[in-house]
Amino acid sequence: MKTVTCDIPFSRPEFDEAEARAVADVLASGWATQGPMVARFEERFAERVGARAAVATSSCTTALHLALVLAGVGPGDEVICPSYTFIATANAALYAGAVPVLADIEADTWNLDPIDVARRVTPRTKAIVAVHQVGLPCDLDRFATVASAAVAIVEDAACAIGARYRGRPIGSSGNLVCFSFHPRKTISTGEGGMIATNDEGVAERARRLRSHGATVSAVSRHRAKGLVTEEYRELGFNYRMSDVHAAIGVEQLKKLDWLIARRRAVAEKYNDAFGSLAEVHIPAQPAYATHSYQSYGLRLTSRSRIDRDDLVRELVNAGIACRRGIAPIHLEPLYVERYGKISLPVSEEVARQSIFLPMFASLADADQARVIETVGGLVTGQTVKR
Repeated sequence: MKTVTCDIPFSRPEFDEAEARAVADVLASGWATQGPMVARFEERFAERVGARAAVATSSCTTALHLALVLAGVGPGDEVICPSYTFIATANAALYAGAVPVLADIEADTWNLDPIDVARRVTPRTKAIVAVHQVGLPCDLDRFATVASAAVAIVEDAACAIGARYRGRPIGSSGNLVCFSFHPRKTISTGEGGMIATNDEGVAERARRLRSHGATVSAVSRHRAKGLVTEEYRELGFNYRMSDVHAAIGVEQLKKLDWLIARRRAVAEKYNDAFGSLAEVHIPAQPAYATHSYQSYGLRLTSRSRIDRDDLVRELVNAGIACRRGIAPIHLEPLYVERYGKISLPVSEEVARQSIFLPMFASLADADQARVIETVGGLVTGQTVKR
């Protein structure tokens, strides 16, 4: 069997000596788990996204679960979220004991459709999880008009650091906003997440809940030389971030402006190359949003000379890593078995027709030119200039 080596990767975290030195410093300090470096990362992250507070977690998934708990979601409640998103979004509702109510997306933005959400709101609706899919902010104002004061808006901003909504950074809205630092994200700590909020009381409760509900942090106990003791007044979780991960995050934040600028430059080249082709749709660019381009997705039209699955195979055979469109959650066996079959036609169509191309800050010009030429040639049957 022939083994194919993809010499153009799909994604790559942007680490260098700065992260290595930061990790070495943490290991030398003796603070291996959640300590002063986590607090530093939280402070700088909150400042960067325009929030009053930020709470670091072990992943965006745990951040989403905590956010729903903080929003008062519990057994018997309903949480509306898109089906066209990573399964962790809906799973977080299950962790809280709630029922995920999967809704359709807009065909152009690939974000949650406020019109479909309005149809699904019931007296049991406790939260709407608005996902800023692949870095494009959804229109938050439209969700505020369909939700009552008793319904929380939680933002799944796993992909959206550096994005802006109506001129303001994602993270500054006052909602509970959850970010990811997975290796495919714009900045990475290996694994990790963050909740941004403008409510200091909510942030303090989140810090307790992420550490088993302890009323006193490890840093405070250390500074008091063991003379203060913690209590456990509510059920918490082990969702802590280590100082090792936080140290990487501090260094990654220093590079954020460059990382975002480079991703946008890569996206502009893709847009220039594919924007005039009738065979594909390039990412939407609504006036209210500034895209962060965590990923770059194309949607094939009926004019394409090749279907999505064959396009993926041809690109892999050409040494170009890529990914299919996001698999809708409502089609996954876990959700079909729990809730039965439902139809979300836009999500299903976008999933069948979409493909994600290599996107990362250090993508070389020559490699991107090869991606453009190969994709363009396959969808049009003609040579597309690099």
